[in-house]
Amino acid sequence: MIDTEPLLHTYPVIGELSDAGRKRLLACARWMDVPADTLLFDDRQSCEGFPFVVQGSVRVAKCAPNGRELPLYRVSPGETCIISSSCLLGNEDYNARGITESDTRLMLLPKPVFDELLAEPAFRRFVFNLFAERIADLMQLIEEVAFHRLDQRLAALLLGKGRIVHTTHQHLADELGSVREFVSRLLKGFSAQGLVRLSREQIEILDPPGLRRIASGSDGRAG
Repeated sequence: MIDTEPLLHTYPVIGELSDAGRKRLLACARWMDVPADTLLFDDRQSCEGFPFVVQGSVRVAKCAPNGRELPLYRVSPGETCIISSSCLLGNEDYNARGITESDTRLMLLPKPVFDELLAEPAFRRFVFNLFAERIADLMQLIEEVAFHRLDQRLAALLLGKGRIVHTTHQHLADELGSVREFVSRLLKGFSAQGLVRLSREQIEILDPPGLRRIASGSDGRAG
């Protein structure tokens, strides 16, 4: 017997559905427990359904043929994947990749039920509100990639992680959609300037104001 209480708590929209809609959703739900670092979907795969993440998180990224990856967004509990919903709405295959970042429990709503529930105002509003939020996030990402130098983006990323950052150069590169060699070179430059102290899988922030100047582009360097 599946305990649906965490799902109902995490996604209040389910409680706003009609009795018939809620029963239909719960009756047709497909539950999945997925280990960390599992590929959930990939480019050119057909979309199986609409995901509700109850526990864990999923990283959605666009991947290039050379292996480089640009993270687009993360799906946490209470959120959903707009790429999945756009594929369902347009009857298209996935055009990105989804990977679990931690052990993840999710409920997958089959496409026919997703289509039925769009007739309910509460569900339709939930889907399109998330569309609006994600589009705003993606526009910000496009602005950062197109108009900000990599050192600015790296400085901003480090500042958002606290004084001690436990991570690898490769992970930072993945988050920035860059390559490890470029990130390592920039980190060594930050270290030489006394902005950070580097050690194995750890970065200590020594000069937050200095990093903020780089992040804001006010360090006097050309764009």
